[in-house]
Amino acid sequence: YDLSELTARFPGGVFGFEAPAAGDYHESKKPGDHTHYGDGALVLLESIAEHGGFDPRAFGNRFVETFGSSHYRDYLDWSTQGTLKNYQRFKESNSLGEYDFQQGADDAEAATASRLTGLAVRYWRDPNLPAKIESLTRVCQNNQRAVGYMKYHGLLLVELFLGRDVHDALKNAMMKVAPLAPHLSAELGEQTQRVLAGTNKEVTEATLEFGQACPLPQSFPSALHTFLKHSNDFETAILANLRAGGDNAGRGAMLGSWLGAHLGVDAIPLEWRIRLTAAPRISAALDKILRDEAR
Repeated sequence: YDLSELTARFPGGVFGFEAPAAGDYHESKKPGDHTHYGDGALVLLESIAEHGGFDPRAFGNRFVETFGSSHYRDYLDWSTQGTLKNYQRFKESNSLGEYDFQQGADDAEAATASRLTGLAVRYWRDPNLPAKIESLTRVCQNNQRAVGYMKYHGLLLVELFLGRDVHDALKNAMMKVAPLAPHLSAELGEQTQRVLAGTNKEVTEATLEFGQACPLPQSFPSALHTFLKHSNDFETAILANLRAGGDNAGRGAMLGSWLGAHLGVDAIPLEWRIRLTAAPRISAALDKILRDEAR
């Protein structure tokens, strides 16, 4: 979060795949590994691939098995901690067969935002996508603000999958989310207008203004600004986001999904793709999901 500290540590700039230092959020990880956000995204991706679609119980069970295990050594965000506690509380006094995995944490940070793309890839042609987005969100974030932002996120992905111009995609997504999240339509509209009005600003400046932190009212517009600023250059956008500090992992997951939907996988530097530790697992799950989606 402290950009002067970031500059002192990396005087030549941040270029990705730097090793975390002792005491960092992700000190147990090595270059190429996912953060906890990516780990959660892979849990969802493999659940969808295995079951041929999204099932909240299947995903929820896999999620608590992964993040509730003593073998998981990485950082646990608030949504994960709250989800595990709610699951354990239910388990102690009820039959687990009754648990619907819709009682996640009361949290509105970037957790579901970082894993939503797998669901959108599978269901972007499905008119029931907003309902599926809500169900996915409530597995770990039983929070109305999180649900509203995630519907906006998912609808923007759909517009980009359809090949819309970036600004048309944003406009269409905003129009479609308004009746689906009436409690948040004013907030989302104001956020979007602030982003559009600030595209002349550099990413770091805009991110400091919107906020570097995890809560969606900060992370979502910060990521959206970076997307609009560098919508035709995947590498430049991702590096600009990294260099703005804060929760750049959560913002980067949203940003990368929009860029990928807009530009296609070939826009992602090949070196970045092959250096991912989980690249074979990602490819295998995606291949299965895309085959199912095409049927």
